[in-house]
Parts: sequence; structure tokens; C-alpha cells
Amino acid sequence: MAYTFSRSAELFQRAQKSIAAGVNSGIRKMEAPVPLYFSHGSGPNLWDVDGNHYLDFQLGQGALLYGHAPAEMAAAIAAQAKLGTHWAAQSELEIEVSERVQAMMPAAELVRFNNSATEVVMSAFRVARAHTGRPLILRFEGHYHGWSDEGLPGFANAVNAWGDDEAPSNRHPSKGVIPEVPEKFVVARWNDVEHLRRRVDEFRGQIAAIVFEPVLCNTCCIEPVQHLMSTIRELCNRDGMLMISDETITGFRFGAGGAQGYYGFSPDLTILGKAIGGGTPFAALAGTRAAMRTILSGEVIHAGTLNANPLCLVASKWSLDQILDQGSKHPASIQKLGKQLMEGLVELANEHGIPLRPQGPGLVFHTVMLQPDATEGPISDYRDYVRRHDAPRWAHLRRCLLEEGVRAIERGLWSISLAHTKPDIDEALRRVAVGMRRHAKLWPAPMPVPV
Repeated sequence: MAYTFSRSAELFQRAQKSIAAGVNSGIRKMEAPVPLYFSHGSGPNLWDVDGNHYLDFQLGQGALLYGHAPAEMAAAIAAQAKLGTHWAAQSELEIEVSERVQAMMPAAELVRFNNSATEVVMSAFRVARAHTGRPLILRFEGHYHGWSDEGLPGFANAVNAWGDDEAPSNRHPSKGVIPEVPEKFVVARWNDVEHLRRRVDEFRGQIAAIVFEPVLCNTCCIEPVQHLMSTIRELCNRDGMLMISDETITGFRFGAGGAQGYYGFSPDLTILGKAIGGGTPFAALAGTRAAMRTILSGEVIHAGTLNANPLCLVASKWSLDQILDQGSKHPASIQKLGKQLMEGLVELANEHGIPLRPQGPGLVFHTVMLQPDATEGPISDYRDYVRRHDAPRWAHLRRCLLEEGVRAIERGLWSISLAHTKPDIDEALRRVAVGMRRHAKLWPAPMPVPV
């Protein structure tokens, strides 16, 4: 029996009377058939207010690498709350957490804390411009760097606003942005090394930094092609630009050293979010001592009343200790489970004639739904993804899976947590089989209105 969502629907109607648009982050309104309201979670399991149980692969947009509500983390936070939640001053905890990051990531010689990765991105861009005295940041189409004025120029433009292949548009998707901000960004296509070289050469001497998701997880799940990371490093060294790795999603998921350790590159600045706080609002800017010099000198202002608050620090300390305790088992253990899930999805999709093509390294992956007559093969960049991915059909299947208790991110990204086990994957695939059977029977008819 497919799930129903009457209580969530009631709460969403109520929320719209006091909360603008009924949600506190615009993307949450994408949930179909209604933005869901949850009551509790445990490990890989999640329950909504209608009593529906999910095997969760959304995991708080990837932040819950450790699963829902780890008892030891909850106890650590509770103990700290009794001692104090906020001092706007220092504590030994911040040294303990920064020392852990420093030990885990060789490029993290120094660390500064914030409350969200969006804040860290803005700090990183400020540092890069102060460090070089240059105005421009080079970024890639489809890469997400927070929701600020500086985070989204050229992120995921509509087809009619792409610009040409050689000069992708730096258009911002939101109104109300300071008009001059997008003009401070040069946009390149992901995974095209020669195109990147041409874009850098075109603006040589004006670019302060190159920023990127080392694995493009916000649009599909696209790993870097061979020599891309080394080319970025080479160009940054050649022209005195800073290399900024946005590891909001990949940090600690890809191992203690993040994606930079997994793929073997060394950035100047690293943006850390999500897993570093284990579900608390916590983020970090990590970098080499040379790249952080303008913060050291006080030339760059980096501030925040709630920076390094003890509640988030104690959660981060616990979270990082889980990675350290895993040792060489991480990320191999979650990668193995992810590969098993991907293979199972392919087998079931083929059985039902569904053109689903999971893509990614396993510990995180995206379920690409090929459009009719789309070519086979890995998705290589944002434009390739838009041209080949059948978003409406994926949304239909995603709803069928949700109503059988398997939850992935709306855009198609799946994450594996350290709390998932092989029996969880087996159970998820059993449920997926039911959801796919239903999708194959109903598609392309619209999903029924929920009760």
C-alpha cells in the first residue's frame, strides 16, 4: 500500500499562514506530493508525522553522514547545553576541532569556523580577492556555492540563457541581486580542460581564484575527468590564483582527507560544511597558511556572533572522531554499499524497461533518467545533463519510491551513511521493486492526488 500524507498536507496549509511560502528553504517546496513533515529518525531510518517509515538516502541533503540522531552525539550536545550554548568567545573545543581538521586534511594548515557553507564561500572569495588584488572568480556551470549573490552566478541557467559554448552566461537565477556581482564571475564548462585553459587565458591577470565542487554533486553526480584537478592546480600556480575546493558535500564523505585526498590534489582554500557538523549548523574555511595570510593580518574581516559556538563544536568533535575511528574502512564501507544499491537499481530498472542510469562513485550517486532517444554513456557536464536527463519522469519515479518508503533528494542524488547496512540496502531494493513496478504501470499518466 502506497503511503499517504494527510497530516503533512494539513501542516503545510497551516504553515503558509505564518511562514513565507510555507517553507524555510525554497528547495523544500519541490517535495511531491507535498512538503513532508518529520517526527523522528534513527540511523538510516526516518518517520514522518503520518507515521510513514523511510529508508533515508537524502540524509539532510548529505549532512547526516552518521545517520539520524546518533545517541552519543545527542548525549554530547545535551551535556554541553547544560554547560552553556553560546559565549561569543573562545573554548578549548574550537582548538580540538581545528586540530582534527588540520590532522585529517594536509592542505588545512589553518581553520576558521562559520555557521553555514554559504558564509564560508563568501569568506573564501573575499580572501582570494584580498590575496591577489584581482576582481574575478572563475567558476563552473552547474556547481553550487551557496545561495548568496556570489554563490549562484552561472549556476544552472535555463537553456535559453546558457550563452554560447565558449562563454557560458554568468546570469544569477534570483532577482534582487546586486547588479554588478555576476559581472565579477567568469563561467567555464566542467570537465573540458582545453576550454578551461582558454577561459583563464582570456581573463589572465584578472582572476583571483578558481572555485569548484571536486565532484559535481549539485547537478547530477559528475566526477572530474583525468588531468582536470592537476590543470586547475597548474593554472593557479602559473597565474598566482587561489585554488578553492568546495567540499561542502564531499568533505569527510570521501574519507578523512575529503575529495582532495581521494583524488590527490592540494587546494589553497577548502570549504567544509554538512558532514563536519553532523547535522548541526556548522562549517569551516580551511587553508594553507599562505592563503590565510590576510585573515592573519586583519586585512580581511572574518566574523560572526555564533561562530565556533560550543553546541556545534561538540557535535563536530564527535563527528570527526567517527571518521578517525573508521580508519582505512572509510570510505570503502559506504562505497561498497552504494555500489550494491546502484547495481540493484539498474537491474530492477532494466526489468521494468525504465531508462535509469545511476552515476557516481557509490558513496554518493545520481539517478539519471535518460530521455527517449538520448545517447548512452556517462553525463559529463551540466549541459549534457540537461540535454539527456528526463526530469519529469525521474520526478514521477521518485514519488513512487517515496510512497514505498525510499527517500532520495528530489533532484536525484543519493547518499550512503555510516549507519546504513547491507540489510538496509536489501530492504531498500525490495521496496524499490514495488515502486518501479508502479511507475512502469502508471507512466506517463500523472500521479494520483494523494489522500
